[in-house]
Amino acid sequence: MSNWPSAKAKRVLAALLRIGWQVKRQNGSHRILTRSGWTDYVFAFHDDEEIGPRMLARIGKKTGLQPGDL
Repeated sequence: MSNWPSAKAKRVLAALLRIGWQVKRQNGSHRILTRSGWTDYVFAFHDDEEIGPRMLARIGKKTGLQPGDL
């Protein structure tokens, strides 16, 4: 069983910004996030979209996000 809960994309983006990610640029719902020491990450979710545990685990692997950060 996953430690990740489901969460709205708006909440996930806010958590990413809190841990040091910044929006480099945006085109529609596609946001390019940047953080020193990490490769850029494309966050392509609408704010009200629900993100499930498996996708959150993948986001965490690429960005360093932890379940406690939400």
